[in-house]
Amino acid sequence: MSVKRALNIVKIKKMKQEGNPITMITAYDYPSAKLAEEADIDIILVGDSLGNVVLGYDSTIPVTLDDMVYHSRSVARGAEHTFIVTDLPFMTYHGSIDETLRNVRRLMQEGHAHAVKMEGGAEIATTVQTIVQAGVPVLGHIGLTPQSVNQIGGYRIQGKDEPDARRLIKDAKALEQAGAFAIVLELVAEEVAAAISAEISIPTIGIGAGRGCDGQVLVYHDVLKYTSEYREKRFVKTYANIGDQIRSGISEYVKEVKTRVFPGEDHVFAAEEGVLDQLYGKGKAESHS
Repeated sequence: MSVKRALNIVKIKKMKQEGNPITMITAYDYPSAKLAEEADIDIILVGDSLGNVVLGYDSTIPVTLDDMVYHSRSVARGAEHTFIVTDLPFMTYHGSIDETLRNVRRLMQEGHAHAVKMEGGAEIATTVQTIVQAGVPVLGHIGLTPQSVNQIGGYRIQGKDEPDARRLIKDAKALEQAGAFAIVLELVAEEVAAAISAEISIPTIGIGAGRGCDGQVLVYHDVLKYTSEYREKRFVKTYANIGDQIRSGISEYVKEVKTRVFPGEDHVFAAEEGVLDQLYGKGKAESHS
């Protein structure tokens, strides 16, 4: 069996040219990354959505750079042969360029990412260009940008009217010009996402952005329904219901422990014959067994 070779940005761009759809999944830990790699995923995104999905926050805003480094490193250990992109979290690339580059360095050197993702369009293009010139691939992200959820007024579809569509096209072109190797389009009206994909030379990867993108990304836990009190999302297709299986399995474990069914004969280890007699004296062992 041949060892999988990780993609690079040249191959990712070529996939758009060849009409080969790009598959991306957002994962946050070693076992998830390992399983995703075994399933032959193209790219793993270590998203700051880990705040909502695995850390219990109600948004991505509380997620720190330390959180991202920790989870990125875990994913990198699980998917050694997959291209890994890690989010720069809230307010880690809006200060001085020196501070931004220090944060990028941590994700690359400590988090073992192959690229970083940044939310925003024309307003961050200069920063994107500087990071790219420093030798770091950048994945752009426009449309719904969760780090700006308080400013944009919630989780709303983007590009529904002409001015907003023009803004998104302008942002995509600015990121392309700045050197981004691809752009995530999140919750963008399908017609606008398709227009953006046609107007730029770099790949677009959609999440809730319809069928005209060059690839798709979904969150691991959404794909597998791996959560409690799962909230349905129109743009998500669930491919397995792991949550119910996990809940059922743990419930059965609790039941068997409570009824002393587990551990059974197959799950215990025996000492050498006569050990209890040696410990407690012959004839007294039964009271300790």
